[in-house]
Amino acid sequence: MPKHASALVVALVLTAAALPQAAGAQTAPSPAGEPAPAVPAAGAQPPAPAQPARVSTGLVTIESDQQRADQLTGVITATGNVRIVYPDERVVATARQAQYFSKENRVVLSGDVDIVQEGGNLIRAERVVYLVDGERLIAIPPAGEQVFSRVRIQQTPIQQTPVQQAPAAQP
Repeated sequence: MPKHASALVVALVLTAAALPQAAGAQTAPSPAGEPAPAVPAAGAQPPAPAQPARVSTGLVTIESDQQRADQLTGVITATGNVRIVYPDERVVATARQAQYFSKENRVVLSGDVDIVQEGGNLIRAERVVYLVDGERLIAIPPAGEQVFSRVRIQQTPIQQTPVQQAPAAQP
């Protein structure tokens, strides 16, 4: 399978809300040359606990009734009860067919497409097209219906910096 075959699942990633990134504390070197722990300014909120680092395995599992790859056209096709699992992004997608067009760097999921991410993100459509290079997702509904999506928006608190006052003028 070509190295870009994992792009079949990249379409799933777009349905995910961005994970909050913890701001790294900056440290100043101590006289001994070792970094000293950061000390929050008076009245400042302590930094949020860091998210555990996720290890990217690149592992994608595709289950289906049939799979085929055409080296001439560069098209990889999975048909019948397609189930794609991408643990790195905690995503599972199901469809009747999934195709990766390697020459166009395009992924097409079709037939009762459900893309679900752990945490509540979801998209349902008849057809989902993902243009890998442009990072664009197009969801097409069944005839006469609508696309359904549910996205959990995770907001990170805005860190406020204390307002510094100018020293009083001396006579």
